[in-house]
Amino acid sequence: MLSGRILTPDGWINGSIAFDQRILHIREDQGADNTLTILPGFVDLHVHGAAGVDIMQGGDAGTIVARAHAKHGTTAMLGTTMTATDNSIRRALRGLAPVIAQRPTGGARMLGVHLEGPFLSIHRLGAQPADAVVIGSMDLVRDYHALAPVRAITLATEVDGHLALIPQMNQLGIRVQIGHSNGSYEDGVAALEAGAAGFTHLYNGMTGLNHYKPGIVGAALAHAEYAEIIPDLQHVEPGAIRAALRAIPRLYGVTDATAATGMPDGEYGLGSQRVYKCAGCVRLATGSLAGSVLTMDQALRNFVGLGLELADASNRLSLYPADYLGETERGRLAPGAWADIVVLDQDLQPVAVFVEGEAIHLSTN
Repeated sequence: MLSGRILTPDGWINGSIAFDQRILHIREDQGADNTLTILPGFVDLHVHGAAGVDIMQGGDAGTIVARAHAKHGTTAMLGTTMTATDNSIRRALRGLAPVIAQRPTGGARMLGVHLEGPFLSIHRLGAQPADAVVIGSMDLVRDYHALAPVRAITLATEVDGHLALIPQMNQLGIRVQIGHSNGSYEDGVAALEAGAAGFTHLYNGMTGLNHYKPGIVGAALAHAEYAEIIPDLQHVEPGAIRAALRAIPRLYGVTDATAATGMPDGEYGLGSQRVYKCAGCVRLATGSLAGSVLTMDQALRNFVGLGLELADASNRLSLYPADYLGETERGRLAPGAWADIVVLDQDLQPVAVFVEGEAIHLSTN
């Protein structure tokens, strides 16, 4: 049992929350210690790595990443691949499959895979390698999905043949996200009409907003219900984040975290690329941003620092991403939901994390 100021689906209460693997009950108690804030655990739908390892390494990388992010309040996540050779993607998926099937002790629940490519535009690659980009096919998607459950896929929907894949991916239960796209505003609208559900790291890796050519960003701001954004205050300037917050009802935060997360400055792997952590960000040798070192607790503090109410910031890191995936028993504190809980002090620093009721040790946080 925990007591404090608790964010419920109906708003804040002072009280207690009882749980085992799932939440048993939440009861109001005006005498509860309100110096502790109790929020739903964070749900991160775009994670490449942490603690020196990259999802693309396969093997036990998924376990290490799930444990590293749990210490920062992430209780559920999608292991995110890079655009890479077919053999490399298959190796990563084989490594993720057992972590998805069985949550590692001390780690976040791996809900499935976010396949970031390889079906991208060669004109908007960011840190993705050009030599691994391919035209999408459902045969390949089904092969990957059979190795490990793909829950989201980033697709340059303007590429010939890709628009027709969207309904078929939806039938497999995959959320199609427009991203790494050189498409026009009209291309973005057409993809949404075909069944695309979101946008990958809004503003980054897509055509920007111009009043004559609104681009993919314009399609998102004008029409999207959901989109992910990296709130590290480096990928997107605060003013652009505020514009997206006003335009997109369920804009949600992701980390796009890399192997450099939680590590000292230095050189790390991001798929087949070498990246460099310095001054709190990760870049290619060219100087281009290449993922982040963001954690979800810092994302919460950044959102609050931009002026969001704490409940709104929490929803954008827990409730909205859970709802986007259809995970109705996560991302909220309610009887019957999984006991995915983060407890914060008055500085919004994690003092306790529970994943499906298991206490996560924060000594190395």
